[in-house]
Amino acid sequence: MHIPRKHYEMDMTSGPLLGKIVRFSLPLMATGVLQLLYNAADIVVVGQFAGSSALAAVGSTGALINLIVSVFMGLSTGVSVAVARHYGAGQYKDVSETVHTAVALSLICGTVVGVFGLLTASSLLQWMGTPENVLDAASLYMRILFIGMPVNMLYNFGAAVLRAVGDTRRPLIYLSISGMVNVLLNLVFVILFHMDVEGVAIATVVSQVISAVLVTMCLIRSEGSIRLFPRKIRVHVSKLWPIARIGLPAGVQGSIFSVSNVLIQSSINSFGSLAMAGNTAGANLEGFISTAMNAFSQAALTFSSQNMGARKPERIRHIVLTCTALVTGMGILLGLALYAFGDPLLSIYVSGEENVFSYGMTRITYCSAFVFLCGLMDLFACEMRGLGYSVLPMVVSILGACVFRIIWIYTVFAASPTLPTLYISYPISWALTSMTHIVCFLVVRRKQRREFAKEALA
Repeated sequence: MHIPRKHYEMDMTSGPLLGKIVRFSLPLMATGVLQLLYNAADIVVVGQFAGSSALAAVGSTGALINLIVSVFMGLSTGVSVAVARHYGAGQYKDVSETVHTAVALSLICGTVVGVFGLLTASSLLQWMGTPENVLDAASLYMRILFIGMPVNMLYNFGAAVLRAVGDTRRPLIYLSISGMVNVLLNLVFVILFHMDVEGVAIATVVSQVISAVLVTMCLIRSEGSIRLFPRKIRVHVSKLWPIARIGLPAGVQGSIFSVSNVLIQSSINSFGSLAMAGNTAGANLEGFISTAMNAFSQAALTFSSQNMGARKPERIRHIVLTCTALVTGMGILLGLALYAFGDPLLSIYVSGEENVFSYGMTRITYCSAFVFLCGLMDLFACEMRGLGYSVLPMVVSILGACVFRIIWIYTVFAASPTLPTLYISYPISWALTSMTHIVCFLVVRRKQRREFAKEALA
């Protein structure tokens, strides 16, 4: 079955790469920034109008929520790789079946995660050592967000489908609309109705509903192989394994990665709510840099997947070199800018509390200049998934980042329990893990070149 490409789709298997990678990545970068602005809007509004305790309550939930949802969100990576491979190979019937499986899977996963989060929010926050003065507010914030988990999953899986065929523009439009709604509702609920954390949580869920509806309608109205027919939504067992083979290791990696972040957050909690608030603001600013770099990592994953499906492995080298240069340049430039302008940027989040500024700058000082290493770590993990290897980057990431940080907390930090000692574990783990990923990538590429050479001779 031949279905011509639509104007919003992208052929990644021919022609110059730099321009296409940039065109793919810039809307994706803006989309990621908008997603961060959801959380940033929550943080800014509660920090400015509800005080540091409310800010600490919102910030203390991030690592825990990521821990719970990471396994399922990893499946969206599997969706993107599976759709891109079939699309690059011109297997449009397989594309269609994968799309319908992905939508069904998103609703199932979202429901499971939502119910689990509702039932366990308070217990998990207590386990993390969340201070009593913010426990109730943090628990309420988490429960409301988990109510919206099915629509959150639906948007992310739908956006993964669009991304796989090169369409990063329409998710940006949809998130722009829902993002404006989120900011407006934050202001209305918190300033006018004095709802504090429950107000920003409700605003976030409403905006997620809007983005999920828009991306679903986009798939329904599409004319190409990614068109969604609601009556055909079901799990095709034959398409489930390709998604799970890539997605589950990616999700497990993200989840275990979050374990180390939860332990770090628990350690930060021991310094009190002001340290929690400063860390929340600093981490959120750092997140914008990570999101910008991750756009190029997602480009590497998608471009490599399409070219592997089209049996054009010779383009992989150029994809990797281009994305490595872009990630490194972006990370160094933005990291140094964050360090230089840390104080005025932190003032966006918190006003009038000098200690919170100090805690925020401590994190920025030890992390911002080295954040490009985090970008390289993610880039080569994504690249190996694009080549069809997902277990190897999972193992490397777990050992290099997660296990290392856990050991660090119970040894070096235990011997010297200060925030600088805690934060320096980030750049060290980024460096170790990125270097190991690069070595593994070179080994995998050599193996694949031999396999393709054998196929050519057969």
